[in-house]
Amino acid sequence: MNRSKAKIIREYGPFPGADNVAGVTYDGQNVWFASGDKLNAFDPASGKTLRSIDVAAHAGTAFDGQHLFQIAEGRIQKIDPQTGRVLATIPAPGGGGDSGLAWAEGTLWVGQYRDRKIYQIDPQTGAILRTIESNRFVTGVTWVDGELWHGTWEGDESDLRRVDPRTGEVLERLEMPPGVNVSGLESDGGDQFFCGGGRSGKVRIVRRPKRGSATGSGSEIPVDSTSK
Repeated sequence: MNRSKAKIIREYGPFPGADNVAGVTYDGQNVWFASGDKLNAFDPASGKTLRSIDVAAHAGTAFDGQHLFQIAEGRIQKIDPQTGRVLATIPAPGGGGDSGLAWAEGTLWVGQYRDRKIYQIDPQTGAILRTIESNRFVTGVTWVDGELWHGTWEGDESDLRRVDPRTGEVLERLEMPPGVNVSGLESDGGDQFFCGGGRSGKVRIVRRPKRGSATGSGSEIPVDSTSK
C-alpha cells in the first residue's frame, strides 16, 4: 500500500451563512457543497459563492451530468440545479447513517459512516447492487479514472483512501494533517480532489498523486466522467 502526506494546495471558506460543509460535488464548472439547509455553489477559480438552493442537505452530494443528488436524513433527493426543485426521492440505504455520495457507471455510490461500507445503488429505486467493506469510518466517496476513493474521519484523524472496488483492500492513503478532517469528497476528473472540511466550514483542494502511463488501480470498471 502506498502511503503519503496529503498535499493541500488551496482552501476556500468559511462561507457566509454556512458553518458546516458536508457533501461536495463538481459539475465541471462549479463546486457544490451541502451545508445543512442549503446547497451552495462556488467558482473554484475565484472562490466566490454564486448561488444557493434552499433544500435539506445533510450529507453527501453528487452530480450525474444533469441533476444533483443530495442526501437528506434517510432519503436521497434528485434536484434540478436550474430551478432547485426536488424531482424525485429514493430511500437511502443507511436509513440516516449515510455519508458520502458519488455518481459513476450510471449508479449512485453511498458511503456508510459508522457501518464502514460503501453501497452501489440503483438511482431509480434505491436497490442495493453491491456492498464494499471498509475498515474505517467512511465519509465522502468519489470515482476518477477507474479508481474508487473515499474519505475517512475518526477522532482527529482523516485521510483519503483508494480502495479496490471488488475487495475493499486499501491500495493507497493520503494522510491529512492532524485536526484537518474530511467530510465530503469529489474529484475534478483530473489531478485534484475537493474535500469538505466539516465544522471548519472550509473546502480544500488535495492533489491527486500522479500516475504513469498505465493509470488506474487495475479496476476494469468503466466509469462515466461527470466533469466534462
